[in-house]
Amino acid sequence: MDDMDRKLIAALRRDSRQSLSELAAVLNLSRTTVRSRMEKLQERGVILGFSVVLKGDLQRNPVRGHTMLGIEGRGTDKIVHKLYGFAAVEAVHSTNGKWDLIVELGTKTLEELDQVLAEIRKIEGVMTSETNLLLATKPSGRARRV
Repeated sequence: MDDMDRKLIAALRRDSRQSLSELAAVLNLSRTTVRSRMEKLQERGVILGFSVVLKGDLQRNPVRGHTMLGIEGRGTDKIVHKLYGFAAVEAVHSTNGKWDLIVELGTKTLEELDQVLAEIRKIEGVMTSETNLLLATKPSGRARRV
């Protein structure tokens, strides 16, 4: 992957709905070159796909947060399995540093979030936790507002 591929990916991250003509103008390349580069990035598995962010996705669970968990012992796989049993758990990430796991949560109310957190803390092997609420999502330029 060269510098131009990185610029192409950055342009797609700002707005993946841009036409080949728009991308070509931004990158100062021909449409054919842009299409060829995109196809090669897809063939090599650098670009896995394109997605759409819907307004309803953000409204479905307006109370969102990240919970960092400290795990005792080697029970991480069991804990991850239990975490995915909660409807409020949207993703679980392993990490390094002070915390062992980061859990993305989404609920309709603060009360629901509080209940889920209480249940997560009861899971055997979860020794400590810290939760940060996501108050507002700042636009990144990746999605164009309509």
